[in-house]
Formats: sequence, C-alpha cells, structure tokens
Amino acid sequence: MDRAGRTRRILVGEIGRPHGVRGLVKLRSFTADPAAIATYGPLTDEAGTRRFALTLLPNGVARVEGVADRDAAQRLTGTRLFVDRDRLPPAEEEEYYLADLIGLRAETEAGESLGQVRDVEEHGAGAFLVLDGPPGHGKERLLPFTRACVPVVDIAGGRVVVALPDEVEVPPRPGEEEAA
Repeated sequence: MDRAGRTRRILVGEIGRPHGVRGLVKLRSFTADPAAIATYGPLTDEAGTRRFALTLLPNGVARVEGVADRDAAQRLTGTRLFVDRDRLPPAEEEEYYLADLIGLRAETEAGESLGQVRDVEEHGAGAFLVLDGPPGHGKERLLPFTRACVPVVDIAGGRVVVALPDEVEVPPRPGEEEAA
C-alpha cells in the first residue's frame, strides 16, 4: 500500500512486437531475473483493467493466454505490464524498488525540508528523483539517485536525506538568447 492506502503497482515489463503468426510476442522484462516476470501471476495493464497470464519461451518470446494470432498480438504491442507491489519479493539490503521512493519526504542532512519525492525517472544513465519543493516554495528539483546525492534512504521512516550538489548554471551560447 502507498501512503494514501492504495495498492501500489510496479512496472515489470512490456509487450513488444508479434513473433510469428500464432500470437506469440517479444517480451521485455524489467525484473532482475527476466524469467521472474512469469512467476508473479497474472499481470495487468497500466489502468489495471486488463489481465495477462504469460508463458515464457526461449529468446525473450512469450505466449499470452487468450492470444492466438498475429493480429491479436499486434494490438498488444507496447502494453506495459504491472504487478501489485505486495506480490514482489522484499528488496535486499541497500536495494530499493524505485516506486517505494515516491512519496518520501526529502530533507537535507541538517533536517531542512526539500519537499517530497514526486517521481523517479529512469533515462538510461541512472535514476533521477523528481522532488516537489516544500509547500509555498513550488520549486521542483531533479536529482541523480546516487549514494553521493542521496546518502540515506529510510523507507520505514518515510524519508530520504539529500546532499544537494552545487548548482550548475550553464550560460546560453551565442544566438540562444534570441531564440528563447
């Protein structure tokens, strides 16, 4: 459950393009062990309205229960697959499900409030925390989720401690001022 009492769902994979003519699909698994995606029981779409039972086959291919032809498989392309957070194994020590960080208080090492973690974004080079500023300040920050920038993650205490990096200001290059 999240802090508002709702069941938290975690993105664990995505259905790719069809594979062959009998309804098979390529599957991208975002789980540490790619084969684990099929062990969490039926998965749901982002809205939580459609359920998908998967059978994994070799080479990143899967059979989706009830999908028997290429056209049906094609309609599923791009479907993101979610599982309820409570069906996942507990995280190891010093590991976190990124979704568990959303809603945590963010504060400096001195205890100054920086707001709340609104989102965690992954851009390929590592995760970033999106912080909404404290009430009345309205300042959003994007911080790298590294040990140097976030030395303490206290899920049970509902907070992260942030060591703010020095602000970096990049002056506009010649010609950019007029474009803005």
